[in-house]
Amino acid sequence: MGASLRAVVFDFDYTLADSSRGVRRCVDYALGQMGLPTRRPDDIDRTIGLPLAEAFRRLAPAADPVLAARFEDLFLRHAAEVMVELTVVYPQVPAVLRALRAAGLALAIVSTKHRVRIEAILDRAGLRSEFAAIVGGEDVTRHKPDPGGLAAAMGAVGSNAATTVYVGDSVVDADTAQRAATRFVATLTGTTTREEFAAFAVDAFIPHLGELPGVLLEPRRPGQLTRVAGRPD
Repeated sequence: MGASLRAVVFDFDYTLADSSRGVRRCVDYALGQMGLPTRRPDDIDRTIGLPLAEAFRRLAPAADPVLAARFEDLFLRHAAEVMVELTVVYPQVPAVLRALRAAGLALAIVSTKHRVRIEAILDRAGLRSEFAAIVGGEDVTRHKPDPGGLAAAMGAVGSNAATTVYVGDSVVDADTAQRAATRFVATLTGTTTREEFAAFAVDAFIPHLGELPGVLLEPRRPGQLTRVAGRPD
């Protein structure tokens, strides 16, 4: 697939970790404080990874921007209290990160989740030092699928679009990679089905992150990806 990889950039929620318990708790808290109806867990789960304003629009379609700002404030206030404790890093992640680092790849994260929260979760799991760069929601003026955050991460680790792969669980992640002209691996650990990626270029689908080294570190062609789905090059 062309140039050898130099960097792997990850989304966070549903890619490296399951934060659904924490997100549900924060959404319930914010909606309750605002006197708005609670939503089903499945409805909330489908908003994980979206900017909070967009998540609120989907959960309360008739709400105005003032209410969206109030929701975001309440959500973040409660997240500071509960999110780290209620987020679980997927069990395959430590071994995957070690394997990729051992192969000489730089690792980074680009997420709409606040960087300070990501760092605290990684510190708790003993994984913070594995990443050369983390770009969170507070670090950009435009959220995904705008490619600015991904471009910033590539700049921070010294890679470029041709030598980077983005790994994520949602069509927003796929769109981000496409706009940045990077390769993309879709992990099916979130709420997005394989079929929902049909409109985007996907280099590989994996059932969970444990399969990623096998995709990226092919023995005969180290650091190369073979496109198995999505549009041709």
